[in-house]
Amino acid sequence: MGIRTWIESWPVYRQLTGDDPLGRGAAAQSGHTARLTPRVRTADKVVKSVCPYCAVGCGQNVYVEDGKVTQIEGDPDSPVSRGRLCPKGAASLQLTTGSARADQVLYRRPYGTEWEPLDLDTAMDMIADRVIEARRSGWQEEHEGRRVRRTMGIASLGGATLDNEENYLIKKLFTALGAVQIENQARI
Repeated sequence: MGIRTWIESWPVYRQLTGDDPLGRGAAAQSGHTARLTPRVRTADKVVKSVCPYCAVGCGQNVYVEDGKVTQIEGDPDSPVSRGRLCPKGAASLQLTTGSARADQVLYRRPYGTEWEPLDLDTAMDMIADRVIEARRSGWQEEHEGRRVRRTMGIASLGGATLDNEENYLIKKLFTALGAVQIENQARI
């Protein structure tokens, strides 16, 4: 590399002699930086989502390529976070691709000390059976001489990132089951 080439590659020289007097664009770019491409360039689609961690509900852009999540970034169109994510939200890609992510149902029997894998259909049947039994065993037709027709054996506490539609459906489901203790974390 000659002295002239070296001087012309110097950012301050490019800033003073080029079209970038403030040094915020091309003058500050190295050759390597100019050749870089965005890691989301090859994504097939972008899905709008909400960060699953806290009650703030920051918007996320989820980039999908060949049916797999490849990147999750803050959504600049979100009125809540305007494209910003906290460290937990920025690391939420690990929820879908992390090697430590559980990808099967695990069950620990009563008084058991070890977790065992369980197929999803069996787990869903177990949950349904337990909801029905809890409803049946906690059912009250009357309380203090008044007709109440409710169950005290079931309650619901929704997560902070549930939207209005999800909360509406959860409220309808648990009310239809006869539950009266229905709350959402965002209101607590």
